[in-house]
Amino acid sequence: MSLSRLWTVPSVAAIPTKTDFTRREWEIVQTCRTPELVQQFLRRIPYNREQDGATCFSFRRMLRENRAHCLEGALAAAVILEQHGYPPVVLSIESQDKLDHVLLLFKRKGRLGSVARSRDIGLHGRKPVFRTVRDLVMSYFDPYIDKTARITGYGAANLYELGRYDWRLSMLNVRKVEPYLQDIPHTKVPRSDARYEKARLRYLEFHREHPDRSPDYFADRNLWLG
Repeated sequence: MSLSRLWTVPSVAAIPTKTDFTRREWEIVQTCRTPELVQQFLRRIPYNREQDGATCFSFRRMLRENRAHCLEGALAAAVILEQHGYPPVVLSIESQDKLDHVLLLFKRKGRLGSVARSRDIGLHGRKPVFRTVRDLVMSYFDPYIDKTARITGYGAANLYELGRYDWRLSMLNVRKVEPYLQDIPHTKVPRSDARYEKARLRYLEFHREHPDRSPDYFADRNLWLG
């Protein structure tokens, strides 16, 4: 999908209205009017470690379960911000260890930012300061690295491409979303073995000293959202 089409709202899009939401859902939608507020909301949701098996919760199911992993957080952000005029554009970041990351993209004054939920503090959202999707993705390159992870590619998609599939409010697992994002075209990230090894060694040293902490030593923390 071209970058211009990513931000298009098709005329047949079945965007929910107030009557489609429960009172609690609508209160959250109305309270979280900006990406910054949605990011703060997601940070308060416990991370979903899928201890009972793989899940893919919609916004409604996420609230019911009170937990969310990255894809579920991106879907929740998409539902909330859609009500405030933001198209549901999501970014899939591929990793060499197959533990990919999904986040919501948004635009403000022509610049790109993101909203995200992660177990790692460095993989949450970014302020809208990036000129290109690649620039935004590269802001995640170093924070993504741990013992096995490394960004290898990325792809963006508009969830309106799923048609009338209910990824917003279904109480079932919305399993169609994950393979859809895996199958969209992904742009490869050029390899930088020296940068990767340097960042990995720093992570391993930090992890030995602070095994229960998420690294927070990155120089670009001023670009993190919320």
